[in-house]
Amino acid sequence: MSPISSRPLALIVLSAASLMTILDGSIVTVAMPAIQHDLGFTAAGLSWTVNAYLIPFGGLLLLAGRLGDLIGRKSMFLTGNVVFAAASLLAGLATTPALLIAARFLQGAGSALASAVVLGILVTLYTEPRERAKAIGVFSFTGAAGASIGQVLGGVLTDALSWHWIFFINLPIGLVTVALAVRVLPADRGAGLAAGADALGAALVTGGLMLGIYTVVKIEEYGWAAGHTLGLGALSLALLAGFFARQATARTPLMPLRVFRSRNVSGANLAQMLSLSAMFAFQILVALYMQKVLGYGALETGLAMLPAAVAIGGISLFASARLNNRFGARAVLVAGLVLLLAAMGWLTRVPVQASYVTDLLPVMLLIAGGGLVLPALATLGMSAARADDAGLASGLFNTTQQIGMALGVAVLSTMAASRTGELLGRGATQAAALTGGYRLAFAIAAGLLLAALVVALAVLRSPGRQAAPDSPAPVITH
Repeated sequence: MSPISSRPLALIVLSAASLMTILDGSIVTVAMPAIQHDLGFTAAGLSWTVNAYLIPFGGLLLLAGRLGDLIGRKSMFLTGNVVFAAASLLAGLATTPALLIAARFLQGAGSALASAVVLGILVTLYTEPRERAKAIGVFSFTGAAGASIGQVLGGVLTDALSWHWIFFINLPIGLVTVALAVRVLPADRGAGLAAGADALGAALVTGGLMLGIYTVVKIEEYGWAAGHTLGLGALSLALLAGFFARQATARTPLMPLRVFRSRNVSGANLAQMLSLSAMFAFQILVALYMQKVLGYGALETGLAMLPAAVAIGGISLFASARLNNRFGARAVLVAGLVLLLAAMGWLTRVPVQASYVTDLLPVMLLIAGGGLVLPALATLGMSAARADDAGLASGLFNTTQQIGMALGVAVLSTMAASRTGELLGRGATQAAALTGGYRLAFAIAAGLLLAALVVALAVLRSPGRQAAPDSPAPVITH
């Protein structure tokens, strides 16, 4: 099978692997009560079914992306999927909390190995801008679909079979993905470990990221000003600062700092971190508002948010590529951010007694801006990737994505809870206090989107329109 003829199937394989990872991130949340009851988790320990996945996933992405450039992105992708499938089997068979947490940690590591190189493989498969835009649109669609399907599928599997099947379902997907990937993904030998075998740098960045993500996910438990948060946060920053200092002087750096010379790489990653932090307010807090304030059930909430998933998925699949090719990724990103900003602005006025049609449905439609933002950011973030740096750029892009989501969870949920407590202390009803907390979180999210918009306007340039000094060598196939 020639590289050109196998590209559509390769795109399906990459998208399927991404879908599996995204499904696993959301499918577990629905089954957590059943897992707690069956395995005897404590309330505090139950959160580790999520944290044990997030910490290695976010912490290993950057290292895995660079290793993909050195030992071969196809090899890294296959290894990650095999580890993930094996860990899914262990998770499904777990009979104690400790076994499930260990399996979830392995799942996170496998996801990182596979996810880190996906965009790197994609941009070396699709080098022509128009085709690449279409491929990124399809890839982004799987993200929107996975986030929506996960919660529904988790509920169905848990109710119809058992929580074990939310993990067992990964086995057939993973095995088929690996079998097809062996055949259709392009072979790449990599630059060799000698080109970037920086063991100290690897330890610093992995330790710094894992510790940082752990600190962020525990903020809600300890608080922002607690010694636990400040101490570990400072240590995480020190490790990351040491990593960057090491990269500036190492003979064979793990992450060549030249990657940040491109304003598109730096700007797209910063804009992504800001915008995904804000989009957490929609993905999680709107669902909480509908259930805790409006009294919606789980199924009602899922159906109420379905128009948003359809809108985001439809835009990313059918419109984003054409718009990126016609107007440029930067202009499309700006338009998408404006729509998201309008959605968050609308949410800052949600009442205690809301009408779905007038108060929430417009938000579900405006949030379609995410279908413009995510493919445009991926296009911009990977536009300057060189052939020998594509895995690194992909790993960096995925890392800032995870950091943005983790920060969104910590900042917005903490601020909402603090405002709710303040209003309760003033004598507000539970519903009014919760609504006030959510409104504050939506306002902060709007501020984050405004900052992302400023970055897009001031820093980013559409691919092909950059000044010469900012234009590194183009991506080439091996």
